[in-house]
Amino acid sequence: MDGLLAYTAAALVAVWGVAHAIPTRQVLAGLGPVTADNRRIVKQEWLAEAFTMWGIAAIVIAATAAGGAAADARAWVYRAAALLLVALGTLTALTGARTPVIWFKICPVLMAGSAALLLVASVP
Repeated sequence: MDGLLAYTAAALVAVWGVAHAIPTRQVLAGLGPVTADNRRIVKQEWLAEAFTMWGIAAIVIAATAAGGAAADARAWVYRAAALLLVALGTLTALTGARTPVIWFKICPVLMAGSAALLLVASVP
């Protein structure tokens, strides 16, 4: 059961990372007049969150697939990933979710839900 919860959390986060990366070009186009350097920074930060989500998903999948006697290590991987998801969700709640963009409002909920799945999966 813990493997199913972990895989579900990883899938949610990975798909959300894809959904985060796809509109990057549109986000940059909507910025209006900003310097090329500021445009690069926004692009970098927008994609950095997507890469972070993919990394979390990959680590959780790898730890789950490894299985075996490493259950204690796997539990700590799940907990660390959950903590990072909560931190990302909190950052979004304090920044992007305060805008009228619905996707930013969904993000903290999705991150918290995925973190909860991982925490439940980490309990022996």
